Amino acid sequence: MLSGLPRAVHAATTERVVANRFSGLAIEGFDPVAYFADAKAEIGREEFEASEAGVVWRFCNEGNRAAFVAHPDIYGPQFGGYDPVDVARGVAVAGNPNFWLVTGQRLYLFSREQARDAFAADSARILRIAKLRWPRLRQTLGR
Repeated sequence: MLSGLPRAVHAATTERVVANRFSGLAIEGFDPVAYFADAKAEIGREEFEASEAGVVWRFCNEGNRAAFVAHPDIYGPQFGGYDPVDVARGVAVAGNPNFWLVTGQRLYLFSREQARDAFAADSARILRIAKLRWPRLRQTLGR
């Protein structure tokens, strides 16, 4: 933790995909496919990496890496890993890979537990607003 905030909050929030500015790892090195395959947050391993969208992704095994490489749009977190509740508010706040939901066959990361709970209670409304605001918000983020 830095400054009393979880490490993921310090991830680069000027990028289109949330990545740790020091390591270059997307979603703090967690395996995005494991959320689907194992229904849990798992740290990926250095020997199973792939580059996509300008960041490095880690995976628990070769099968997960291959699935992601074939379908990054499916397995990658929506909104580039930014919290959809905050995106709906018009701000880009990095999601924390420990606060997550897979819904509608898509992965969403949240900056805090309360945001995840709010999303779970009203995901259709939040997603509708977030999808409207995301294109403009995404333009303000770095490349």
